Amino acid sequence: MRTADGSVIIDPTGRMPGRGAYVCDQESCRTQAITKGALGRALKTPLPTGLRETLVVGAPDPTIEGGARGQE
Repeated sequence: MRTADGSVIIDPTGRMPGRGAYVCDQESCRTQAITKGALGRALKTPLPTGLRETLVVGAPDPTIEGGARGQE
């Protein structure tokens, strides 16, 4: 998600204020969203390199409950 100050962060709960974009939990989905530029377009800002690496390599934290608007 992109915050009001323009920084891009991961919001696993989907509840923080700002411009969000939902991507499925599968690594292939995250990779495709980044390589095709869809995630950056959805957030209307370029993704920081560190965040790209985290999204592609790192899996979401399974201890965090919630999902799309906390419905899962």
